[in-house]
Amino acid sequence: MIDPNAPRVTFDEIDSTNAEAARRAGAGDAGPYWLLAARQTAGRGRRGRSWTSESGNLFITYLGVSDRPPGEIALLSFAVALAVADVADNVLGRAAALVKWPNDVMVLGRKISGILLESGALGAGRTWVAVGIGINIASAPTDVDQPIAALSGLANGKMISIESVEQVLRRRLGFWSGRLEREGFAPIREAWLARAHGMGAAATARLGNEEVAGFMRGLGADGALELELPDGRTRLITAGEVFFGPQKAA
Repeated sequence: MIDPNAPRVTFDEIDSTNAEAARRAGAGDAGPYWLLAARQTAGRGRRGRSWTSESGNLFITYLGVSDRPPGEIALLSFAVALAVADVADNVLGRAAALVKWPNDVMVLGRKISGILLESGALGAGRTWVAVGIGINIASAPTDVDQPIAALSGLANGKMISIESVEQVLRRRLGFWSGRLEREGFAPIREAWLARAHGMGAAATARLGNEEVAGFMRGLGADGALELELPDGRTRLITAGEVFFGPQKAA
């Protein structure tokens, strides 16, 4: 479970809060901590992509320890996406956020955050877990290959502080991760599906050198995306990128 009240360590500038989490864990100190940076010089997203990290946005990583198996730890990313979606709704004052598989958070079809879950062995059956989150508050990166936005641009002039976003995020992360630990993935899956972006829509999953076209039909009990193929079969997508829109011709 993520502890909302874990100690907070702040940096004016750092390469990456997730990189700092890995360094601390590698030295035998896996917290729990909240690592918060005003600016990152080498922010990272999924699949090693760079993530522009300018001042005015939230860059935070939770570092903690888990005794759960890797498959269960991976499900934490869905709980994190729900927490970020709650933050967006709180800031905007309306139910506006949707979640896109596996862990993107979207408002009006535009991505407003980045989530990066990393882990490593500590020994004795324990694993360190770093939950890295970047939320676009004042500005949005320009080097992302999908529509993207900042909360300030969606809030009709409302002033949004990093501190207020952080406080709500920590509370909601504690709530959703607690439910995952106590009740398993079922309630997380149900809440995620209620917010799912693209349900029933045409989708293309890019899996390395392979592209699979179909329609999004659901989320498996293990977090896999359920993609209905043109012949009626279901393909389970466990890793990759999913894009919504008209299917490409074969």
